[in-house]
Amino acid sequence: MVVMILEKVPVSLRGKLTRWLIEPHTGLFIGHVSALVRDQLWENCVNAKGTGGVVQIWSTNNEQHFAMRMSGDTKRGIEESEGLQLIRIRG
Repeated sequence: MVVMILEKVPVSLRGKLTRWLIEPHTGLFIGHVSALVRDQLWENCVNAKGTGGVVQIWSTNNEQHFAMRMSGDTKRGIEESEGLQLIRIRG
């Protein structure tokens, strides 16, 4: 499973994601795609986000059972601590 959260990105980018994922809430996309498609969606979002931000979270085989990455202007950031990915609220 993959989850993508888009903040302040062009509307056209959101439209492109709806080809692969569903959008149950504005800027929130969920679906099940291969790792190759997941990485290609990430690259497309990073390149087209403009001044906005992108968060991607996906299922994987680790302690937390998920991994995540962020790019651009997001309200939160990822901090690694003892092998865990934690969220830091930027203030």
